[in-house]
Amino acid sequence: MSGIERELRDLFADAGVRGWLHVADVRDPAARVAVDPEGNVPVGSLYKVPLMVAFCRLAEAGVLDPVRRLTLDPADRVPGPTGLSLLRDAATLSLRDLVVLMMTVSDNTAADAVLRAVGPAAVEEVCRIFGMPRTHIRGGAARAWERLVEETGAASPAAALARVADNDEAVSDAVYDPVSKASSTPADMARLLRAIWTDRAASAEWCRFMREAMGSQAWSHRLASGFPYDDVTVSGKTGTFGAMRHEAGVVELADGSAYTAVVFTRAARADRRLPRADAVIGAAARAAVEELRAAEGR
Repeated sequence: MSGIERELRDLFADAGVRGWLHVADVRDPAARVAVDPEGNVPVGSLYKVPLMVAFCRLAEAGVLDPVRRLTLDPADRVPGPTGLSLLRDAATLSLRDLVVLMMTVSDNTAADAVLRAVGPAAVEEVCRIFGMPRTHIRGGAARAWERLVEETGAASPAAALARVADNDEAVSDAVYDPVSKASSTPADMARLLRAIWTDRAASAEWCRFMREAMGSQAWSHRLASGFPYDDVTVSGKTGTFGAMRHEAGVVELADGSAYTAVVFTRAARADRRLPRADAVIGAAARAAVEELRAAEGR
């Protein structure tokens, strides 16, 4: 075990989490730091990244009209703590704006509408094209909620979430089985991020759109917390599922260097709020980036 891997495992242990990590130079992916990078786990809202790529590729090909307007009624709502999931009345937005909502505030209702328009097969095709063999979306957030209700025996999504968050409640192993949930690995997500940042995921115009969307994410308590500087740009997408807290993103430094940073965690406790479990994502990513920069003589 290398010194940096030992340091990262100690960071995860001190925060009370199991961690999986893949951090690499965007332009030289062989320059990397990794901790169990092929670990396959439920990823929560991280499925929205390949969904975004699939949308952009279909829009670029003329298969989808990005400005086509959809009206979402209350019956279309998918449980979630942000965006359209909280609204009580019908809302009309373009497909492109729905993508922005699903990426910036992780809007589950917006993401479900985009997934219906894009189709699961197109997302799976993105995963195939970009070398992500262990990434599968399996119906996204809507299906994940259905499965969680089934697996916990709860009466509703809210009750299922409360049961998973109860440290005194025995939770079935099926809840965290990646076979039945949207799942991925840090290495897979890093490959897709690299494609977005090198204009290979779609045209340069659509890749710029994707980078801007990820750069506008509202949350700064995970990956960005490790890089609290005005001259550092952190773009990312969080994913949360029960005791699992993740983020996949790119850290761009003032000297022009850029690093894909993907960190998955599973906390030992099921509490909904565990600040140290969130913060260790940024701390681990920063330690890995610093290790790479030192090796590169920067």
